[in-house]
Amino acid sequence: MTHVLAIDFGGTKIALATAAVGSSRPAKTVRLETLGEAGALQAVERTFEAARDLLASPAAVGVSTFGVVRDGRVRLAPNVPGWEGLALPALLRERFGDAPVAIDNDVNAGAAAELRWGALRGVDTGLYVNVGTGLAAAVVVGGRVVPGAHGAAGEIAYLREHADRFFADGHAPLEDVVSGAALSRRGSALLGRPVTAAELFATPGVDALLDDFCEALARTIANLCVVLDPSTVVLGGGLLGAAEYLVPRVSAVLERAVPFPPSLALARFVDDAPLIGAMALALENVG
Repeated sequence: MTHVLAIDFGGTKIALATAAVGSSRPAKTVRLETLGEAGALQAVERTFEAARDLLASPAAVGVSTFGVVRDGRVRLAPNVPGWEGLALPALLRERFGDAPVAIDNDVNAGAAAELRWGALRGVDTGLYVNVGTGLAAAVVVGGRVVPGAHGAAGEIAYLREHADRFFADGHAPLEDVVSGAALSRRGSALLGRPVTAAELFATPGVDALLDDFCEALARTIANLCVVLDPSTVVLGGGLLGAAEYLVPRVSAVLERAVPFPPSLALARFVDDAPLIGAMALALENVG
């Protein structure tokens, strides 16, 4: 049986999976030690060694990575040493030879998984918003993820939220407010002890903080919907554990702010969304 290979280079881990052509789930999965513990080239080589052991001759390869891929190099990836500017596509072509290789960023890959098997299946115009440690989106038009002119469509972390903060100065202004990392940072300062974003949704006395977070998230999604006019918005990412809190508040703003409000759905794939998305990217190359 013909199989494809999926690789997810995450900011804190690397995951690989194989899948039979025609399947909707991985056949085998392997996870490697933390990406940040080694240099970028060493991490890639370790991944290739694991790939050889997992599937020697894949029919196609799908790859998800943090950052974006532009002009043959990874960009917008400053937090992992050696990854910014890495010529990842060339390394993949050298390793996998004639096998088709599809590569995209992790959020676009998550959207690809939802398009093929999840909440975006059959959707022509949609929006996938990933709210986890960071913040990003994927735009779907014509049933496909739109990459943008530079591969950076949906990088909403850089939307202006403060008058004095710009990408050029090293800021991600919206992500500094609307993300799990931002919520954890603000919650920890408020409570005087370390606390995760997920824990805050079950913590008394932080209602104002959570309301500010939800308002900023809902406002952002509503503004995107006014521009794109999607039929469906899918929420994904690590904060979906707080869906019972987030969804009613976001939905209420969409109903009031958007002329033609979209339906709001939860992603089918959460923890392994980029890996499943890489699998979808690979399968697109073999039918």
